[in-house]
Amino acid sequence: MKDLQAGGDTAEWVFQTYESVRHRLPSARFTRNFSFAPSLEQVAAPFDLILFDAYGVLNVGETPIDGAAARITALRTAGKSVMVVSNSAGYPKRLMMERYARLGFDFTPSEVVTSRDALLHHLTQIPPRHWGVMLNPAHGTEEFESHHLSFLADDPAVYDGVDGFLLVGSDGWSDDRQSLLETSLRRAPRPVIVGNPDIVAPREGGFSREPGYYAHRLADATGIAPVFLGKPFASVFELALSRPDPPVKKTRVLMVGDTMQTDILGGGLMEVSTALVTGFGAHFGADPADLIARSGIVPDFIIPHI
Repeated sequence: MKDLQAGGDTAEWVFQTYESVRHRLPSARFTRNFSFAPSLEQVAAPFDLILFDAYGVLNVGETPIDGAAARITALRTAGKSVMVVSNSAGYPKRLMMERYARLGFDFTPSEVVTSRDALLHHLTQIPPRHWGVMLNPAHGTEEFESHHLSFLADDPAVYDGVDGFLLVGSDGWSDDRQSLLETSLRRAPRPVIVGNPDIVAPREGGFSREPGYYAHRLADATGIAPVFLGKPFASVFELALSRPDPPVKKTRVLMVGDTMQTDILGGGLMEVSTALVTGFGAHFGADPADLIARSGIVPDFIIPHI
């Protein structure tokens, strides 16, 4: 995996870092060509359900992208269904909905599916454990009330005293805490479940390092294979696609995102159409045709914005 300091906050560093962990990501076949369009308006007609990534598509950090809310409204007016499919796992749904409203979006809770939802569902399917959790404790254990959690901070005894680890939100995480985690896992290997597979997220001041970044670091350091829940893995897409009633045919679904190795790869895995947004986010400033040639990941459409 690319070193944190090696490339800095550049689209090339982001691309290379994701490519360096492709062996841990799912595979998908891409047989179609891609085409360019001025915006989502020119490509939306054949689709009944449009799935949106959040960061780099609807917003950058706490700033809405100009025109994004209006595009959602226009799609609804045209009879389209819309959903957010996001790897933002660090906040409970209540706060996520407040945030979208503050940014000018009118999504309902059922229209927002996150990797946090996938994590909560996964935890109901496995035996209970005492989990050490990478998460800012400011929101407490909201939505995790039925699980035994200890927040990971600076006490080595907490790391050694739990039965497994949940990497949910990286706010407040540090290299020192990462070292405590890796040391504890070397001493006693235990399960690691990643609630946000993103390596980075675009914010106003650059890219933040997300739980996926630290998960791949610990996998490289310890040999432990984390369980990833979120894009590009199937679980979060399956949750999203299970919600429409009646179900929408995959040929009528479009995934719109800014990151080749999460949104576009995940869409390919699920065999839905994809659109790569290039005007913001992970690949801003890069040549998308070059990224396609180097990665083998092929969106159906390339658009500068939605």
